[in-house]
Amino acid sequence: MEVCVNSTKLLNLNQNTRLFVPRYSISHSFKNPILQFNNNVQKRPLNYPLNQRSCFSRQIRSLQRPISSRIKASPASSATSGAETDKLPADIMVTETQEPNSRVRLSVEVPAAVGEDCYKRVLKEFMKQAKIPGFRPGKIPESVLLNYVGEESVQKATVESILKRTLPHAMSTVTGRALRDSVRIITKFSDMEKSYSSLSSLSYDVIVDVAPEVKWISENGYKSMKIVVEIDHDIEAEKACEEEIKRRHKSLGTLKIVTDRGLQVGDLAVLDISATTIDQDESNVQKVPAAESKGFQFDTEDDDKVLPGFLDSIIGIRQGETKSFPYVFPETWQQENLRGVEAQFTVECKELFYRDLPELNDSIADKLFPGCTDLNQVKESLLQKCQEMEQAAKDQATDNAILDQLCKMVEIDIPQSLFEEQGRQLYGARLLEIQANVKLNEQQLATLSSPKAVNEFLENQRENIINLIKQNLAVGDIFKRENLQFSTEELVKEVQNSVAEFKRHKQEYDEERVREQVQDVLEGAKVLEWLKEHADIQYVTR
Repeated sequence: MEVCVNSTKLLNLNQNTRLFVPRYSISHSFKNPILQFNNNVQKRPLNYPLNQRSCFSRQIRSLQRPISSRIKASPASSATSGAETDKLPADIMVTETQEPNSRVRLSVEVPAAVGEDCYKRVLKEFMKQAKIPGFRPGKIPESVLLNYVGEESVQKATVESILKRTLPHAMSTVTGRALRDSVRIITKFSDMEKSYSSLSSLSYDVIVDVAPEVKWISENGYKSMKIVVEIDHDIEAEKACEEEIKRRHKSLGTLKIVTDRGLQVGDLAVLDISATTIDQDESNVQKVPAAESKGFQFDTEDDDKVLPGFLDSIIGIRQGETKSFPYVFPETWQQENLRGVEAQFTVECKELFYRDLPELNDSIADKLFPGCTDLNQVKESLLQKCQEMEQAAKDQATDNAILDQLCKMVEIDIPQSLFEEQGRQLYGARLLEIQANVKLNEQQLATLSSPKAVNEFLENQRENIINLIKQNLAVGDIFKRENLQFSTEELVKEVQNSVAEFKRHKQEYDEERVREQVQDVLEGAKVLEWLKEHADIQYVTR
């Protein structure tokens, strides 16, 4: 947490840097997952086209698939389908070993009979394709073909054939548990070649992530949760309404330069601010970069949003004047390395303004809220909106409190592939958020989308990502345990609304993925609704 991010956020005590997670970012549990086999799975780097911002957004969105999309039933890949029709001449032996992080090692032993059958198939295929003068396709002697194609090429092709035919059979032992895109053959291809050439048999090891088990610390603890929800005082409708009327009234005024006095409450000042640590040894004095700001626009009526005592220290300062004063950062300051630090602040007043406000009466009611004829109507209209916002904030705070507690009620051995997938989804959301608010140049885009940036994000946000996955899976497990349902009509309606939103913004979308995400949202909403009905919830104002 920086003391000052930019000129609009100086010394803001109310800044809370939380991991961006959309509301109801939750998914259901595992329903008949079918492995989508990919023998050459690679983790997709975040390499976005630097000259096409639309492509940048589109590719980030492609990463934002819910957890359930990796563990739901899906169309089987060609390798999996092949296992149903391509019978082997002999059985393979598969030994399954459980490993940490919901990972399974499959040790596969392929008998010589299977290797010989694959060798014959490879030769037959080469015979069809090879064009050797003096021989008809398919009628080429084996020795001539090997000499023409090369024994090494035939051996490589045979090993590849063995893998292609036996892997689906080996994977059948984890059918219904394997996560999509997590299969990895860890035996070196060169070692398999050597094994085959010397023994005509072959063995290899496969690593695959499986659906993690949700273990409840208290089996039915979620059925009687006790939740304490803290509500910010600022969101109370009455107070928020008063602040909004005040803000709108101020927006109708004009700023005029103060010439004959110093700063007082109600003024707006443009300040240059810097700070250094205080130390008897001058060689140890350091700047406090987080407190530095140029051209900071400070509204003195927002003194509750800056460092306690900051306004009192500069009250009376005149335009062009510089004030220096000592300050001790509060022990409750969010940036830990500054708590209790003694600093010397230097503040220069570059410009000083006061507001020339119209009288607050019925004559400006329509300007405060279009359509209103008096201040009472203004207050009633704004109060209604503030009450809606208060309820929405209260609902969100309740959801967050429930999800936070769910996270503490389960133990889950999270697969690495699932962690990376969720982390990449969150990072993609962050990049979209940045892209929407800041015009990034090509170099900035390249830096933000580099593998290094992604990995740093995953490491820095490890705890948050793990907690989010635990919440997701706990919610999904409850949906299944309590046999909760939503109607087809709800699903169709929400999908149509989402698709319409994509079209309105002229954005590309994958309707199947949209449907998965909408289903996750609906399931999450049903679970949270059920939990709130069965929980003991207490609200406290902070």
